[in-house]
Amino acid sequence: MSVISLMCSQTTLCYSSKPPHSFLTDFENSLFPRTSIPAFALKLSAYSQRLLRNGNFVSRRNRFHASSADSDADTTELETQLSRENGAVSSNGGNPSTSFLSVLCPLLKLFSGGDPSQERNFPLEVATSSLSTLARFPWGSRSILQNLDRQDITTLDPSMHLQLFEFEACPFCRRVREALTELDLSAEVYPCPKGSVRHREMVKRFGGKEQFPFLIDPNTGISMYESGEIVKYLFEQYGKGRKPTVGLLESTLFTGWMPTIFRAGRGMTLWEKAKRDPPPKKLELYSYENNPYARIVREALCELELPYILQNVGEGSLRSKSLDASGSKEVPYLIDPNTGTQVGDYKKILSYLFQTYSAAIV
Repeated sequence: MSVISLMCSQTTLCYSSKPPHSFLTDFENSLFPRTSIPAFALKLSAYSQRLLRNGNFVSRRNRFHASSADSDADTTELETQLSRENGAVSSNGGNPSTSFLSVLCPLLKLFSGGDPSQERNFPLEVATSSLSTLARFPWGSRSILQNLDRQDITTLDPSMHLQLFEFEACPFCRRVREALTELDLSAEVYPCPKGSVRHREMVKRFGGKEQFPFLIDPNTGISMYESGEIVKYLFEQYGKGRKPTVGLLESTLFTGWMPTIFRAGRGMTLWEKAKRDPPPKKLELYSYENNPYARIVREALCELELPYILQNVGEGSLRSKSLDASGSKEVPYLIDPNTGTQVGDYKKILSYLFQTYSAAIV
């Protein structure tokens, strides 16, 4: 299987069962100080328990060193202690999607818009992103929890952020991000573009495979690959009894792949001039998955391999008040605690990101 094929392929389950130990490199340890969080008892949903019984994964009471859920206190890199299971399972070998993508991904790169930091044809950018939105129109635009009794929702998010390793152009990762929007969940996003210098290595160390999407839930101690299983898990654990629609579990060529094709490889490859070292604190982005302008910003964050806290504010989101308090009424809206910058308008955000996080800028 080619490297590009592996990057884009759908994935299978691989979970941790060995005694925990840190997989961070010396570089990561020196860059990010440890913040220990005591071990916690697992709180598994009925779906998670069924997976355990069926042998699909093994999850122990691992001790996590996870970053704070508060973005302004986020000074550490993800330090989830997981180990590779000896019998990791993979079933990608004969997947037609793998062969399809091994051809598609190089073509998308060839026809992409070139250097993402250069002046763009913004009408064309918005047009292709809007077509991507139409292809996935029913999903990732609103919170399905908006009609629940607000008294049934005691907190907006779990005590610790979900941690998602993905890349923007991946159609399987897209389904997970859509589920996060519909469940009104925020998450720490670790972009893993092709050529990644940090996050892909972390995925290999944490889960044993360089495949995406990869989710870590420090609230339950569960880590998992496979978009369909991740979506099911999220709804069982955080859906308040709601069930995912068919489109979130399976996608057709049009609904699943067309957004990737329309965007011609944006959000797929690391920008060659991106800074190699991450900022001390994660950026924060108010967004929702199917917003055409927010998509363009998320692509840039991926190409720069910048970890960020994704604050989903789809229609009906309880998080909209937080966005209003920031002084903005629309997404995307970016907050950078490293510089104190707060900026809306996708064009200004793009300019800011590529100027601030370019290795060419001294």
